[in-house]
Amino acid sequence: MRCKYLFVTLILVSLFAMSLVSVAFASGQFNGAMPYLLPPVGHYNTYVINNLSLGIYYDLMEEPLAMYKWADGTWVPILATSWKLIPPDKFEVKLRQGVKFNDGSEFTSKDVATTFNVGYLMNWVVWKYLDRIETPDKYTVVFHMKTPTSTIVRYVLRTQIRAHSVYGQYAEKAMKLKAAGKDQDSEEVKALRMEFEQFRPERMVGTGPYEIDRNSITEAQLTLKKVNTSWAASKVKFDKILLYNGETPVVTPLCLAKQVDYATHGFPPATEKAFISAGIRILRPPLYSGPALVFNNDIYPLNRKEVRQAIAYVINRDENAMVSLGNSARRQKYMTGFSDNLAPLWISKEDLAKLNEYPYDPAKAEKLLTSIGFKKGKDGVWVTDKGERMEFELRVPAEYADWAAAAENAAQQMTRFGIKTTVRGITYSQHSIDVYNQRFQIAIMGWGAANPHPHFSYVADLFAYNYVQAPGPGMNFPMVQETSLGKVDLEELTIECAKGLDEAKQKAMVTKIAKVFNELLPIVPLWERYGNNPALDKVRVTGWPGDEDPIYRNSAYADSFVVLMIRDGRLKPAQ
Repeated sequence: MRCKYLFVTLILVSLFAMSLVSVAFASGQFNGAMPYLLPPVGHYNTYVINNLSLGIYYDLMEEPLAMYKWADGTWVPILATSWKLIPPDKFEVKLRQGVKFNDGSEFTSKDVATTFNVGYLMNWVVWKYLDRIETPDKYTVVFHMKTPTSTIVRYVLRTQIRAHSVYGQYAEKAMKLKAAGKDQDSEEVKALRMEFEQFRPERMVGTGPYEIDRNSITEAQLTLKKVNTSWAASKVKFDKILLYNGETPVVTPLCLAKQVDYATHGFPPATEKAFISAGIRILRPPLYSGPALVFNNDIYPLNRKEVRQAIAYVINRDENAMVSLGNSARRQKYMTGFSDNLAPLWISKEDLAKLNEYPYDPAKAEKLLTSIGFKKGKDGVWVTDKGERMEFELRVPAEYADWAAAAENAAQQMTRFGIKTTVRGITYSQHSIDVYNQRFQIAIMGWGAANPHPHFSYVADLFAYNYVQAPGPGMNFPMVQETSLGKVDLEELTIECAKGLDEAKQKAMVTKIAKVFNELLPIVPLWERYGNNPALDKVRVTGWPGDEDPIYRNSAYADSFVVLMIRDGRLKPAQ
């Protein structure tokens, strides 16, 4: 009955939305949705949190050198025309000529060098491998690696290129410090980083076919207008892209009112049924990632692997997936920290069979906790060996409907077992900041990465919300750990698994870090997400291919298939 009432409510809300916002049927317009923060909180420094990069639509403004096609492993050239690895330690990129930024400046190798040199200041992981960047001419960039890695291809080609005219002064200051022997942990680099984090450009300067119409920004929506001077302007078919601002609760009625042509939000199963009933198509691309439980390791006993393992046994992840996203969520099977879709490509069948899948098994969880001196109190709540009740708060972005459902379900299961857990919803714009600054006990954050190499997933799992890379202590999970494989340094393993150009050697390192992750569970992946993305056909937009099209092997986020199809003109106005 609850689903029936929810369905009726959604229909009524959608009718109300139609009365508030006029449906844009203008020829040449694509309507999307993406949460953003209003200026001045939302800003144009795209290296820094709270910027107005607008998710998947970022690639249409500050363009990357190329985008990846997952089905066949090929690249779509954008600002680069060709590239090659030059053994033993160089990666050379040739750039597109005749390209201009929307401020009139010419796109050259200087812009690429500036982009990555500011990345040094911001502690980008690519600098774990890079030594320096050379620009022998205006249209050639050579990346010199101190530690050769095949992942340099992805790191370089998928980075959005910023304008030297905007960021050049900071790139030059960063390289002067580097030349003086100042590493990213030096006080001088940290001071410059703090200064740069306050830098606020007046606009986003890019080479792409669209730019933000700054006069259009309201609390409800903004518009990306076509840049007719862009080299790619003739390829795209829409004069503008309208983006509604908001997370799932706001966007749902707009989708039902057919005011949105495409959305990537995590819609709950009942909403998906309402979309289908309204004649809206649902796309289910893999995302190669999902939500996970992240732990504050400064809080005992969350810093004990036995506790994290017990939690993994306690949560029925099949149930958690179903209540969160229905057919668009599948529990993590191998628990390696990267996508089950990719695991067989990197780990042998024999080694996969040895991994602990952490099936739903409360009895095993109870045995684990008992073995380390924990016991249940009279009220059914577990008590640690130090006499402390196992009672925690689980934080989640309130507006993420799928993550919120996952949090509620996980908390119910943990509480039923005797780990008393209370859910607290935090607005999505504050949630990451709180995690970075360690204002949490347990939180739901993302795991994995839409990237064919597991290295990038481990960067997301172990670095992004941790002291290694986060602007704060984060989960403060120590990188050096004692394991059944001996003493390991997870930061070193993450870097090592991408070293060199020999994939066979990389597979051995990936297998090792996968086993370590599987044992320690620094975070507990809940499920792997597949899209349930509403795609409205033949109202404003046409050209959506059939479900069998290989373009849907691309993630809904990284290398967005929608962005690729806007770029090549495959998606076009319906009128």
